[in-house]
Amino acid sequence: MADVCRSDLWKSSCAEEKDIAVNQDHIWTAVQEELRFQLAKPSYETWLKNTSLVSAEGGSFRIGVPSKLAKDWLEDRFAGLIQETLQAVTGGEVEVDFVVSPTGIRAAVLEEPPPGLGDDLIADDGGQPAPTELNEKFKFSSFVVGNNSRFAHAAAMAVADAPGEHYNPLFLYGGVGLGKTHLMHAIGHEVRKRYPKKRVSYVTSEQFVNEVIASIQNGHMAEVRLKYRTVDVLLIDDIQFLAGKDRTKEEFFHTFNTLHEINKQIVISSDRPPKEIPTLEDRLRSRFEQGLLADIQPPDFETRLAILKSKLGISGG
Repeated sequence: MADVCRSDLWKSSCAEEKDIAVNQDHIWTAVQEELRFQLAKPSYETWLKNTSLVSAEGGSFRIGVPSKLAKDWLEDRFAGLIQETLQAVTGGEVEVDFVVSPTGIRAAVLEEPPPGLGDDLIADDGGQPAPTELNEKFKFSSFVVGNNSRFAHAAAMAVADAPGEHYNPLFLYGGVGLGKTHLMHAIGHEVRKRYPKKRVSYVTSEQFVNEVIASIQNGHMAEVRLKYRTVDVLLIDDIQFLAGKDRTKEEFFHTFNTLHEINKQIVISSDRPPKEIPTLEDRLRSRFEQGLLADIQPPDFETRLAILKSKLGISGG
């Protein structure tokens, strides 16, 4: 947990006794200031800027949000972080509850789109690219092929060789850190190399959700549809996080159909196969299963060693 005292608003307050009563608005302002440090700007602007502290009684905090979608998203992704930050600010144990309260929220309707939606949504050290950027490190030449990933690698190569003609959609699944994202970026790089005029778009499902929500709030839905329904190759990462978001699933469903009907390539990744994503709609599940499902298993010792050598720049021997 980051030190709340680094926020200018709270440098003086941190030295005071914890039992000093603090105005509720000041408490939530301090929490927002701290969260602004920890989250990338688009994520903060989209989900936390337009919230307020509705009530605080006996350690129970009710946070007002502008919509049910915002409520569901905050509960799923940021509840723990918000609780930790509130505890750091107040100096005691707290419980957090989100309520839809659009009338009591400052600037509930955004006057302009959240800036930088092409930036990372969560600041981290992993160097995750913006939606249409491709990581230069993630190419086929740097992917270590093992028995655990041979099938997925071959499928990815085939897709890059002839986008929209084989394995459409291609659904890659497996645990965290096994190479799904690497292969997706490698497909993008190879397509751009072979077919310079083809439009390639990479996006995580979280980024897609943020763009859809921002466009709904600002009446720019047509722009988002144009952006994603006119590409030649759509690479969407971590599709499991799309589950449960009705409006976003609706937009993705129609985007998928539009691209698929005109033989544009779609590549999807997840940490599990479609049938194991519990809240995925049947119509999306059936679309995904119409293509090729390729799993990546944990690597054996020899493959792990080869991956390590590759990362260290050591030639095999």
